[in-house]
Amino acid sequence: MSTGQAFPNSSACATVCGGATPPNGHHKVNSKPCTFQMPLHYPRYKKIDYEKMPEGQLDRLLNEYGLPVAGDVDQKRRFAMGAFLWPDQY
Repeated sequence: MSTGQAFPNSSACATVCGGATPPNGHHKVNSKPCTFQMPLHYPRYKKIDYEKMPEGQLDRLLNEYGLPVAGDVDQKRRFAMGAFLWPDQY
């Protein structure tokens, strides 16, 4: 179940949401709060899956986790791999 709580210490969220954490801990992207939502299951894709994943599927995956869906398909793939793969999986 997702809590919808802000994830203020996330460097990924801070980077995507535009920098430093505001005093209330909630980042905003285009006037929308940037929050991380943890679905019931963590994605189990491998690097090759992300590299071949269609843009629409990337958009749904990022939206499911409350992550921003901005940029071109290559930026979305890199962001998804950075968010969901461990460093030794690159």
